[in-house]
Amino acid sequence: MPVNQDLQGRVYPATRPYAVGREKIGEFARAVKATHPAHFELEAAQELGYRDVVAPPTFAIIVSQRAEAQLITDEDAGIDFSRVVHAEQQFTHHQPIQAGDELTAELHVDTLRSTPAGAMITTRAEIATVEGEKVATATSTLIVRGDDA
Repeated sequence: MPVNQDLQGRVYPATRPYAVGREKIGEFARAVKATHPAHFELEAAQELGYRDVVAPPTFAIIVSQRAEAQLITDEDAGIDFSRVVHAEQQFTHHQPIQAGDELTAELHVDTLRSTPAGAMITTRAEIATVEGEKVATATSTLIVRGDDA
């Protein structure tokens, strides 16, 4: 089944809130080799002006991929995940992600371009607190390889 060409412009609703905890930030920081004490120690983060430990910038991927999962699992989208290649990722941060945040993400399918080898889909996850404060924008480009690719 080819990728649904009507996906462009589609908006998927905000995800359930994701509770950002100190332990989650610490685990992620260790996994990506982010060693700054502000990722692990409350006092170090507060010395820098944060209210709690602060997440590495790429932590936003956790929330954005929860939103992107709606597209991938949408049967109407026609995406075979086994044929997906994650081509590009970009984050624009509006404020730091900190322990204690509860975040949601609304997914926008900004562009869909068919190619001889399949399709390129660019999505934008608008990440915000449950109170509605913008936290980050995550832009992702996926390549969905066609049957012949």
